[in-house]
Amino acid sequence: MRKTIKTFLNWSSGKDAAMALYYLQKNPDFQVDHLLTSVNGHFDRVSMHGVRRSLLKKQIEAIGLPHTIIELPEEPGMAEYESIMGEQLKILQAEGFTCSAFGDIFLEDLRNYRENKLKEINMQAAFPLWNKNTKMLLNDFLNHGFKAIVVCINADLMDASFVGRIIDKDFIKDLPGNVDPCGENGEFHTFCFDGPVFKHPIDFTIGEKIFKEYKAPKEDAAKNTNNMGFWFCDLIPESDFNQILKLNT
Repeated sequence: MRKTIKTFLNWSSGKDAAMALYYLQKNPDFQVDHLLTSVNGHFDRVSMHGVRRSLLKKQIEAIGLPHTIIELPEEPGMAEYESIMGEQLKILQAEGFTCSAFGDIFLEDLRNYRENKLKEINMQAAFPLWNKNTKMLLNDFLNHGFKAIVVCINADLMDASFVGRIIDKDFIKDLPGNVDPCGENGEFHTFCFDGPVFKHPIDFTIGEKIFKEYKAPKEDAAKNTNNMGFWFCDLIPESDFNQILKLNT
């Protein structure tokens, strides 16, 4: 009998995580039994993506896998992040997990960092999307029936019209030449709301679009004093939206 690798996937709520899950579920070497997401506890939203925790939960329910949320402070330093993540990894390891999977595509430094940290506790890393052509990968995403909406963009690289757009062929054609088709360099982030890894689509209403500016990370403050600006598009779960309507009538 073929032995499978008990794996948990670092789930961001976006398209790359969805494709990583899709590929892993088709690979007989892996058994994905858990999803792990970090949430900014101050804002109660998925880190970087800005997706509401309530919408994340709807998404996880549609996937049907066990899930853990890691609570992060508003502005965690690297040491604080590693401490919080390390405690969760020990819990998962005690439950028999030996592999942590990621949706990274080509960032070598990030891959090395993840592998080295996992090696410290004798866990392995899996990168099912590694070195795939990002334009081809995004087209595969669409061809497999996945659907996603852009929830965050780097305002230095993309204009506000991109946030809140559904990923489609026109979106790919409209991307600026200096933006990776999958946003692998952090140019944009998405929320995946339909596709073969879900039992049903996730319903939501598009809310307001807001601009936020963030200070440079503490570790980079000495070499980078420039703040970074991002546009976010709020997505409201249908259940929350209906409740808001009731309160306003």
